Amino acid sequence: MNKKQRIAFLLFIAFFFFCNYNTHELRAKLSYYTLCRLDINLPLWSGQGGGKLNFQNPDNSGQDTLSTIAFGSCNQQNKAQPMWEHIIKNKPDLWIWLGDNIYADTEDMNEMKRQYAQQLQHKDYQHLLASCPIIGTWDDHDYGVNNGGKAYPRKEESKQLMLDFLGVPKTAEVRTRPGAYQTYVYGQSPRQVKIILLDTRSFKDDIGDKKTGYRLRPEAEILGKAQWDWLEMELKNNTADLTIIANGTQVLPMEHKYEKWANFPEERERLFKLLGKSTTKNIFLLSGDRHFGEISCLHVPGGKAIHEVTSSGLTHSYKTRRNESNQFRMGNSTVERNFGLMRIEWDAPVPHVHLQLRGLGNVLREDIEVELN
Repeated sequence: MNKKQRIAFLLFIAFFFFCNYNTHELRAKLSYYTLCRLDINLPLWSGQGGGKLNFQNPDNSGQDTLSTIAFGSCNQQNKAQPMWEHIIKNKPDLWIWLGDNIYADTEDMNEMKRQYAQQLQHKDYQHLLASCPIIGTWDDHDYGVNNGGKAYPRKEESKQLMLDFLGVPKTAEVRTRPGAYQTYVYGQSPRQVKIILLDTRSFKDDIGDKKTGYRLRPEAEILGKAQWDWLEMELKNNTADLTIIANGTQVLPMEHKYEKWANFPEERERLFKLLGKSTTKNIFLLSGDRHFGEISCLHVPGGKAIHEVTSSGLTHSYKTRRNESNQFRMGNSTVERNFGLMRIEWDAPVPHVHLQLRGLGNVLREDIEVELN
């Protein structure tokens, strides 16, 4: 081997180690910069993954086709978090938070910052950050108060902290208007996916709770006028091949006594009518909150089938099976800790999606196949 060949060989070895080692350092630094956005003075970790932040497109979109979408909710930052390694094994193209991403329940924003920073430091969550983009919305505990609504006094400050946690750019429109609702679009036709993230906290009217009794009022709102107007525009002339509408609150189930869209019957009916008349095809709902998992299906006006996957929780769930009725449930519910997957088979002779719930050990708890139009 002559001198030029030796130099070329050494350069190749150096390039190999750069690609397989320094990228982890870079990702770790990106995670650290996320912490800096939270104004948290923490040391830089190394060799434990890192963060791939959502700065790749200022218009909240991506060119990559989504084939595997993972999602979940109810993540207590002080509890063990064994799910991340199983989630990563499925090689998701995207992770969607469905709320209760941390359990803050506070009006102390410094304490909330600390709790978000604690979650960002989790080494297995760093591995997820390094492996795929992450987006999401909130529910009540990360909003700041259990079962909270529009009366929560720190909702604007809390929103900014959540957006920092998710790596949403400071210039994003969502930072300058009330509410945390957003839209993301991935891929190109005929494999384009649109994800609509709703905010069911910032504008929600107080209607009581299961302890005091719900006071159902026809005029009670869960989305608010501005968000309704925005949602209608997002669905109008929507050409995506698959559309996901995600929020923290169950939409389809009616029978249980906890928080649900059915506690706002006119809002729920308005949503169904909107989905029914929309030209949007292949609509799927995602929700969390309930500390168990299930898949539901309902036909909205016009006959369109709407499926909802409820995935909860990542760190805790009901200890025993609840005998809870749901007339729209498909298959069985699971009380095991779980996460959700959407596996989109774009190349199949008949394109379809597998709606899955998986538990510890990546065990498959439920799998419903839905053909795409």
